Amino acid sequence: MKFRLSVSAIGACLMFSGAAIAALPGEGPRLGNDRITQDDVEFGGMSLFELRQQGLRIFSTPFNKKDGYGDGPINPADTTTPGGRPTLQNNGTFLRVNGIDAQTCLECHSIVSNASVPAKLGIGGVGGSVTNALGGAKNIDVDDEAGVGFASYDGRFINPPFLFGSGGVELLSKEMTTELQALKAHAEDNPGVDVALITKGVDFGVIRYVGGSLDTSDVMGVDDDLVVKPFGRKGEFITVRAFDVGAMAFHFGMQSTETVGVDVDDDGDGVSNEIMVGELSALVIFNTNLERPFKDHLTDKAKKGRTLFRSIGCADCHIPTLKTDSHILTYSFPEEPADPAANVYYDVDLAEMPVQFKETSNGGLKINLFADLKRHDMGLALAETAGSPLDLVFTTARLWGVADTAPYMHDGRALTIGEAIDMHAGEALNARNNFAALSRNKKAQLLSFLLSLRTPNNPAAGLVE
Repeated sequence: MKFRLSVSAIGACLMFSGAAIAALPGEGPRLGNDRITQDDVEFGGMSLFELRQQGLRIFSTPFNKKDGYGDGPINPADTTTPGGRPTLQNNGTFLRVNGIDAQTCLECHSIVSNASVPAKLGIGGVGGSVTNALGGAKNIDVDDEAGVGFASYDGRFINPPFLFGSGGVELLSKEMTTELQALKAHAEDNPGVDVALITKGVDFGVIRYVGGSLDTSDVMGVDDDLVVKPFGRKGEFITVRAFDVGAMAFHFGMQSTETVGVDVDDDGDGVSNEIMVGELSALVIFNTNLERPFKDHLTDKAKKGRTLFRSIGCADCHIPTLKTDSHILTYSFPEEPADPAANVYYDVDLAEMPVQFKETSNGGLKINLFADLKRHDMGLALAETAGSPLDLVFTTARLWGVADTAPYMHDGRALTIGEAIDMHAGEALNARNNFAALSRNKKAQLLSFLLSLRTPNNPAAGLVE
């Protein structure tokens, strides 16, 4: 009881002193008091440009404790989930090994191209290996005390990807989910009939309705709910919004009101309404309207490499182009995973500036992502050790922009594209072996093609004054 009273007393003092200090220059919340609401987004008459500016502000603001940065008191029953985590060496601010590891999204998404020296910095890019997130860790055997020959680790080690073109990815995934849900309904209406789960040319296996229930034993690369989740290295998040809600809590200890409620200080840090619904909406609109990657003019060598890319099996998973039916990306709140058309509050045309995906003849878009939005077994050597059923699998890496985004693989362990290819196993073993069997000249052709896949030249152009 004495301990609880002392913590409460200290908390009260901190809250009181915080209120007093907030009036001093530079000591208040960095988001300030003029905060965007969901009504502003839906009914405020703001242009897409203005909403993107608001999103960039959320993306780039270095949050502090007056904003709600960090967790509250330690939760002895759960010290890894955001809300009650400890800080490293009791520093009171950062943890690093399991989140609370940055102040802005921009810190970890700031390298537009690693192909030049020095690197080209900008908004929405990848992160270098120093920005790798260490998720879910409880034990790290740094000095190999166990004598296994490596530093054991029971969490996830994640290299930040870029955000370019993510609106096209989200539109694709929503259409794929809608088609899979229709196939599910067809199976339920036709008991005993095998229904192939093929959408956009991607094969997710077979379902059947047997004995009054849906048999998903032959489903591949997607959860049994048949909801495509394209975001996160494991394919865990249905939309950029779903990812951002989790990222805010993990990296910054910033709790969203859509998760904990309005005026609720769920983590006990003395601050409520840390990230509001409208702020998440603006952030998501910003993220999904960043410019798309592009392909350089192909040399003759690169054209031959493009043919090899298909012939040796790389394109089986890294599908060069997936096509949408629509060019309108809708945003929903609250989100219904199996019904992307529910609760729409805003939409954008991804054929227009700033994204400008190329249109198809039927009114859709060409999304040249070089992926299939499906999970694949990548073999034991790449498997994570977090104790998750997903340890072995990863969603197919999108290769657009690959020329500029070293290091590679989910944790950045491959420093060159060639190293990354050599690390493929599991379902990708045949393609890896086919690459290994190529002559030196043909390997050069294929790598030349991959090095034509570039990130945008000037992302978020015009948003920064």
